[in-house]
Amino acid sequence: MSNLLNRVLIAVPLAAVALAAVYQGGWAVAAFAAVVGAIGCHELYGMARVHRPMVIAGHIGTLVAIVGAQAAGVEWALAALPITLVVSFILAAGVSMRESAIVSIAVTMLGPVWIGLGLASLVLLRETGSDDLGFNLLLAVLLGTWASDIFAYFGGRLLGRHRLAPAISPKKTVEGFVIGVVFGAVVVWWTLYEVQDVITLRQAAVLGVVVAFVAPFGDLFESFLKRDLGVKDSGHLLGGHGGVLDRVDAMLFACPAAWITLDLMARI
Repeated sequence: MSNLLNRVLIAVPLAAVALAAVYQGGWAVAAFAAVVGAIGCHELYGMARVHRPMVIAGHIGTLVAIVGAQAAGVEWALAALPITLVVSFILAAGVSMRESAIVSIAVTMLGPVWIGLGLASLVLLRETGSDDLGFNLLLAVLLGTWASDIFAYFGGRLLGRHRLAPAISPKKTVEGFVIGVVFGAVVVWWTLYEVQDVITLRQAAVLGVVVAFVAPFGDLFESFLKRDLGVKDSGHLLGGHGGVLDRVDAMLFACPAAWITLDLMARI
């Protein structure tokens, strides 16, 4: 069975679950995000075990970010950061550590900052405005992120000549990146076409470019972490295709970027 077919067979069920949660909205999205967050933190701290992260503190902070976003908005999502810091300090101060406590706390904080706030942004997007608007916004971001990745993959294989970041991800090309940005932006714009009475076509175009441009950096960021930690995949939950973080890395950058862009456009 080809590598591409394997990727499709894994991606389709995961996408179906994600889209079902997005359609349902409310706590269904938060529950989906919480499950992904728990698995993601498990994978992150497993990769970085040599730095002795405070695993419990990281899981608590990530869950607080997601639940806080659903229950009370962005303020409580951000409250996850000081909560994680305090719990990490208490745990670090209460045990005798052979490694640097600063490094341990910093690695612990990466979970809530990267995974927790990334998934909290997903929840915040779904809760934006009316139920119909929130659904279309989050749907647009997810479809745009996936389209950016898919078209970058095929564009790079067909037309790729110049390496984008050879030290981090040798297979990614500049040509694939550009093709992914273009098609990802178009998908976001097209998805939001029916809600142009709330989100103008110009705003949809700006949002599309931001999502499609930022998403690949989420992929590169995770690749950078894995290279730094000396691992090939974030986990083995998905067999030969790695872990959950390997599938949601782009989304963890795209969702916060989309939420910030929408907030800025609303203020201008």
